[in-house]
Amino acid sequence: MSPAITAQRAYAPDSRYAWRRLAVAVALSTIGGVGLWSTVIVLPTIETAFGVDRGGASIPYTATMIGFAAGGIMMGRLTDRFGIVVPLVIGALMLGIGYLASAAATTYWQFVLAQSLLVGMLGSSATFAPLVADVSLWFVRKRGIAVAIVASGNYLAGAIWPPILTYAITTVGWRYAFVLIGVFCLVTLLPLGLLLRRRPVLEARIGPGVGHRAAGGPPVPPGVLQALLVIAAFSCCVAMSMPQVHLIAYCGDLGYGAARGAEMLSIMLACGVVSRLASGFIADRIGGVGTLVLGSTLQCVALVFYLPFNGLTSLYLVSALFGLSQGGIVPSYALIVREYFPAREAGARVSLVLMISVVGMAAGGWISGKIFDLTGSYQAAFLNGVAWNLLNMVIAFWLLLSRLRPRPSLA
Repeated sequence: MSPAITAQRAYAPDSRYAWRRLAVAVALSTIGGVGLWSTVIVLPTIETAFGVDRGGASIPYTATMIGFAAGGIMMGRLTDRFGIVVPLVIGALMLGIGYLASAAATTYWQFVLAQSLLVGMLGSSATFAPLVADVSLWFVRKRGIAVAIVASGNYLAGAIWPPILTYAITTVGWRYAFVLIGVFCLVTLLPLGLLLRRRPVLEARIGPGVGHRAAGGPPVPPGVLQALLVIAAFSCCVAMSMPQVHLIAYCGDLGYGAARGAEMLSIMLACGVVSRLASGFIADRIGGVGTLVLGSTLQCVALVFYLPFNGLTSLYLVSALFGLSQGGIVPSYALIVREYFPAREAGARVSLVLMISVVGMAAGGWISGKIFDLTGSYQAAFLNGVAWNLLNMVIAFWLLLSRLRPRPSLA
């Protein structure tokens, strides 16, 4: 066998190299995900450090999420053009500089700018959607589980970073803690990112996984399909945000206390990891569209269960069910993009859909809070979530039904 053929097989989709690359991607996503959690952990400290109220201390998180969403789209385009290493190097440098700048901030708005522009837009954004898109190019038969694994990186970041940051802030103060984070990001993300220098050989045609090939291409023009996926991602995450953002406050209103709500949220997120991984195995058998239909339907059912059941035990159970239902929804969009669009467009298209889902989470949390302010109850907020979920289901079922009609392939 010639050396060229041996090298081609060594770096083929689903190869050992692809799985090693996936492991590096998960590490990058978990480390880079610190940008999504640091402002949450430091929130009470920011109130004291800069003399702002709770609303003011929450602005850095909102600004970081907006920057994260905008930056993800930009980093996706860079990935399509130059490969994943360029955005990863930029992200590593900006995370390091961003945390050092945040630690040195002397005014509140300097801190907000450093977190939103450097940490969110130019830093952490490179370690989520662009990595998901890149991983999808290295797998065919096991694309579903591979995408699910790398998409779990931000969940792992949420489990790992909060206790570390809390200990560091308590021990050395928030400014020194941010300096340590910045240095750690630089010395870990840069060498890990450089391990992904090899670029995949992109197929010229649309690249679905084995066993769930898109029926001849998109059922509508590509721009329309992209718009539908954006609407679906936004609507599902507006619905998803209601329990995730307001569960602790809801438990407080019911008299169970914030600690009980925090326990329920932890159970929900833990079940979300299980759901995300399980959905990957399912997607390898039924495809991204089928996985989206399944997850969206189960999430809607779980949301409805919050309406009649508000006892302590029942809320634990419903929260676990909600976590088990929703973990696979967001990764399914990446799989749908890969099933219907050319591989050379994966970075930009996957990043756009996934970043809009982040916007949906942010908007849904705000909408639910406003509904509560107007009605004095979370019942209407849960119904609002169900309505947005139904919109997502309409798009998902339409995509599923449209696959029954063969259409011309896209070159």
